[in-house]
Amino acid sequence: MWTSLLYVVAGLGVGALIGMTGVGGGSVMTPILMFGFGQPPAVAVGTDLAFAATVRFVASTPDSTGATVDWEVVRRLACGSVPATLVVFALLWFAPPQSQAPAWIMREGLGAMLLATAAAVVFQGRAQQFGLHWTAKALDRAERYKPWLTILGGALVGLAVMLTSVGAGALTVTLLAALYPLRLTGHRLVATDIAHALPLTIAAAAGHAALGHLDVTALGLLLLGAVPGALLAQRTTWRAPVRLLRPVLATLLLGGAARVFGV
Repeated sequence: MWTSLLYVVAGLGVGALIGMTGVGGGSVMTPILMFGFGQPPAVAVGTDLAFAATVRFVASTPDSTGATVDWEVVRRLACGSVPATLVVFALLWFAPPQSQAPAWIMREGLGAMLLATAAAVVFQGRAQQFGLHWTAKALDRAERYKPWLTILGGALVGLAVMLTSVGAGALTVTLLAALYPLRLTGHRLVATDIAHALPLTIAAAAGHAALGHLDVTALGLLLLGAVPGALLAQRTTWRAPVRLLRPVLATLLLGGAARVFGV
């Protein structure tokens, strides 16, 4: 009974974090599942992907998924992320049953992605400033390579999400802020990220479910706390100062990375 209650409490906390910041699905929940509840890396990743996809869907507002989406940028991201996700799924499907390589890659990859996400959370504003400077200095040259850079970034995001469940939020937003500082701002940036991240997370969760990497009971308990937590946080997010949330989230991510690497 106590374990079930802890699952609900963990879901409530992470759901509130997602509602306030848009980040926290894989970044926080996967380490909790692995080190707090003893889930194997593959099951932790698969369960978290299903958890994050559901909470993001529930927490998405009409203005974050409608006309403000830049569908051309979404298509560019998907051209990289979808093939990368399929490749990782195929590799996991055909991996020898007794092989420890997938679990090791997921664990070490999770640590690396937590560090990268912490950096993205801290330096997201500077990434947009860099993008503005880049656009002002070499607009023609930058525009020529932006589609390919977006596709490459999407491929890296798809690879990371499928292996670690991390990367669909803060990393994608930072990438887009750097590449499209004038084109994507405010709600348009968030909406474009959600329009790509939500189907990507759903597809990755379905892939892991097909591989048997899903704890349905744990998922149900997590969502029991996360859904009201995310909805409540959305109503009160204006009270939460961004300057406070960023260092708190970065600290949580660094703590998770330290736990992964045994520091």
